[in-house]
Amino acid sequence: MRVTAPQCIAKRMIERLLPPEVSAVAMRGDDPGLRPFPEEEALLGAAVASRRAEFTTARHCARQALRSLGVPEGPILRGPKREPLWPTGIIGSITHCTGYRAAAVARTTEVLTIGIDAEPHAAIPDRVELRILDDAERAWIASAPSGIHWDRLIFSAKESVYKAWYPLAQTWLGFEDARIAIDPVAGAFHATLLIDPPPGVPPGFDGRYLVEDGLVVTAIAVMR
Repeated sequence: MRVTAPQCIAKRMIERLLPPEVSAVAMRGDDPGLRPFPEEEALLGAAVASRRAEFTTARHCARQALRSLGVPEGPILRGPKREPLWPTGIIGSITHCTGYRAAAVARTTEVLTIGIDAEPHAAIPDRVELRILDDAERAWIASAPSGIHWDRLIFSAKESVYKAWYPLAQTWLGFEDARIAIDPVAGAFHATLLIDPPPGVPPGFDGRYLVEDGLVVTAIAVMR
């Protein structure tokens, strides 16, 4: 069963991209009544109000998602690479962009890893594009269907790939280390890793995407 918060949104975009074993919650905007757990305050430090709000709302989404798995509420702290630290037996992913926050969690007995990402549906700046895309991806975009900022979608897909990769590999994965192939008909993508993965890490990841309501949302869930 998956739950949604009162402000939950965007035609359930994240939920539509993930299998039923994954509990996903998303919100449009922030609830000013939400407060972080005291243990999370130390992570925020002197963060500006907007950063505090997105952090707090995203973790609220995560706690709502965990609740549907029967996990009691508690602080969600951060690891050395700023990754969320989940309760024992849980895997998950968090994302936030302007006006949108989401989290997805599952039991490790059912799901190996999860990666989700949300971005505004707009072209990425040229200076960023140079770091994100390789020649094969640029060539595909040149002949791709119009109406979607495919550069942004590939950026988002690579963010989801990293979030799925890191809990398994515990090492950095650069944008240049994965190549994205998009299937516009299926609303899906495949990420081929261009480096040798550590033992236990798949050589690629399959994901799905949606472009709606001014957002690009991508998601990966690798089942056991």
